[in-house]
Amino acid sequence: MSMYELFYRISHWGPIIAMTIINCITFSTLQITSMWSPFFSSWSSVICHLVFLFLVGSTLYNFFCAMFIGPGYVPLGWHPENIDECRLLQYCALCKGYKAPRAHHCRKCKRCVMKMDHHCPWINNCCGHRNHAKFTLFLISAVCGCILSSVLLFMGLYRAFRVNWYFLYGDHQYIVYLTIYQLAFTVFSLGLALGVVLAVGGLFYVQMKQIIKNETSIENWIVIKALSRPQLENDTFIYPYNLGWWENIKQVFWYPLGNGLTDWPIVQGCNPYTLTVEQLIQKEDKKARKKQYTIVKSYNGSWFPLSKGIRTCLNPPCSDEYRIPLSVGDKVYVTRWRKRWLYGEKCSATGALEENGVKGWFPRCCAVEFTTTDGEFTKVAKKLS
Repeated sequence: MSMYELFYRISHWGPIIAMTIINCITFSTLQITSMWSPFFSSWSSVICHLVFLFLVGSTLYNFFCAMFIGPGYVPLGWHPENIDECRLLQYCALCKGYKAPRAHHCRKCKRCVMKMDHHCPWINNCCGHRNHAKFTLFLISAVCGCILSSVLLFMGLYRAFRVNWYFLYGDHQYIVYLTIYQLAFTVFSLGLALGVVLAVGGLFYVQMKQIIKNETSIENWIVIKALSRPQLENDTFIYPYNLGWWENIKQVFWYPLGNGLTDWPIVQGCNPYTLTVEQLIQKEDKKARKKQYTIVKSYNGSWFPLSKGIRTCLNPPCSDEYRIPLSVGDKVYVTRWRKRWLYGEKCSATGALEENGVKGWFPRCCAVEFTTTDGEFTKVAKKLS
């Protein structure tokens, strides 16, 4: 990894905020714990400090590993050894190559990512084939560390609020006395620790559910669509990578088999391209459902476009997907509909999709559906002339 890439990864707002939270919780916990239970005051204190420091170290180690190791990328211009198999794969116009099974293109990383799960802003990188285990260990280390931190901070605050009782009846040697600034910082750190337990704990739960099934979040969505679409009698979809919960866990944490391209272990009755063929079917289905819209109000790509109405701002898509800037007269093929927003791909003036077409969300009030056929449009034009 070059120095430029190292600086690029760590100078993003996500890692900076994550490091700030870790430092605040660590410093505050060690400071207040040293007041009522110094390191060498007892064996329980030594063990407690060592466990907390181990969890902090594990969190930082796995955090940086997940960030710098990365998920692994499909080589630019990649194609399978057997050229005939190209028809079973999706083509990535941006990477000028085919997408390997389980790979998806990340707009932020600008590469096709091996076994892509999602792009995580906190590590400023994708979670995928090579760093999935480190990312998951980072999550569980952070959650366990913050649970212990919350307990220690709460006990310290309790002693601080009951300082008079401890001064009169307790152990005078370990009195917790906090200034107003120390108190505010400790309460703030306790809030951060509890927030991490809830937010990161929820993410860890989701990750483990997917690991047990050997699915990524993207593959989970593909499976849901596969099971809900009409299927022929002899065309039942079987997810090819679910090898059993224990084998699935080993695939991530102990024995990540394969090179991340085509040699994934699969269940009996499937082939390496079972999932990619399903993706191609769903892609064709999406093309059949798409509708063309014409832009009647310009949109600058803002996440909170106040000029488009308060209800539009208060009902955004629950997604970090791109918001596509549009001008009056632009044409967009829409494939997803929300009450206040639409998702589509910008096309040329003739209605043809561009090779590197821009996809994203835009306010529904900015567009109208183009429903007339060419013949009907000509008749309307003649009547208006």
